Amino acid sequence: MRDISGSLARQAWAVAAVCLVADAGLFLIAGPPLSLGWQAWVVLLGGILANIALAGPSRYSGWVSAAHGALLTAAPLLLYPYDHYLQATNAGVLIAGYRAGAWLSTKPALAALTAMLAGLVACNVIPVDRADRDWRLLLIDVGVSGLLPWMVGRYTTARRAYIADLQRAEEQRRQHEAEAVRRAVAEERTTIARDLHDVISHHVSAIGVHAGAARLGLPAGEPAVRRSLSAVESSSRAAMADLRRLLDLLHGKENGDAQRQPGLDNLDDLLDNLRTAGLPARLTSHGGPRELPGSVDIALYRIAQEALTNALRHGSGGIVEIDLAYRQTEVVLTITNEIGHANAAAESTKRGLAGIRQRVALFGGQAECGPLDDGRSWRVRVGFPLEAQ
Repeated sequence: MRDISGSLARQAWAVAAVCLVADAGLFLIAGPPLSLGWQAWVVLLGGILANIALAGPSRYSGWVSAAHGALLTAAPLLLYPYDHYLQATNAGVLIAGYRAGAWLSTKPALAALTAMLAGLVACNVIPVDRADRDWRLLLIDVGVSGLLPWMVGRYTTARRAYIADLQRAEEQRRQHEAEAVRRAVAEERTTIARDLHDVISHHVSAIGVHAGAARLGLPAGEPAVRRSLSAVESSSRAAMADLRRLLDLLHGKENGDAQRQPGLDNLDDLLDNLRTAGLPARLTSHGGPRELPGSVDIALYRIAQEALTNALRHGSGGIVEIDLAYRQTEVVLTITNEIGHANAAAESTKRGLAGIRQRVALFGGQAECGPLDDGRSWRVRVGFPLEAQ
């Protein structure tokens, strides 16, 4: 929050200066002449000092109000019996009354009000030229100069406290609502994670176990079937790994490794799984590795995962070439594999490559997918723009 204490201090000095100029000027213009004697100088200097005190700290507001009340009482006594008496402090007593009402607690505020009211009564009764003044005018003067500023000060403080209470209550309500939403989201995430675990993970694990058992039970000389079963095992393990990461995210674990989505750093693990499934793969990297935006890093991994899965399902079993190029303004991933069955590959492309194109378009990249001119190979190439470094 911006510190406004300096601004408030300057404003307090400005108010005190205006009161000083107004009261001193009025006293010099319409008050008793200074040639009257030292009494007139004492009243003038007393008014100046009382108005300067208005710039002091709020904790001294009661004493400042008492000083104004004392000056209002002492001035007519010092100047008695001078006719055409002028009240010693006019603007200053209004500000002093407001400060006492606004900044003091109840008992000190009432004491300050009593001192000011007593001074106002005295300065309206003691002077010779006011001895026969209508008591109703006296009450009005006392009410306007003393009671009204004090009441405005009390009202201002009470209203400020009321608004602060409303703001505090509103803030607490927002915090409670945010906490309720957070708890509801956490409970829903836990429910989803539990359902995913109960419904999906057991079935995926069973698929991998049965595929492994079937592969081990095959007679010798079934390479195509063995490769397919190995691919099922590899895919089930990859699915379980992704599922565990998703469950960790849904459970809201604070562990950074648990929350981290796979990226290009995990390509080697992905290729190891493919090699275990019987699909040879070779990764070539060009240019120095660069730190990529997290979303682009994850998207590239998922695209590679989808393209390699298609190669495992529909390729001829030849080497899959993965080329990762870090260029000055873009990163390009190219995956090339031999086609096993053209019709099957085309059908897979229709389904799987739609997701690849969506991922690429989401982050402003470009994708090229299709068979090469030789008619025996398939290539997926995606590129994402990067800021030049």
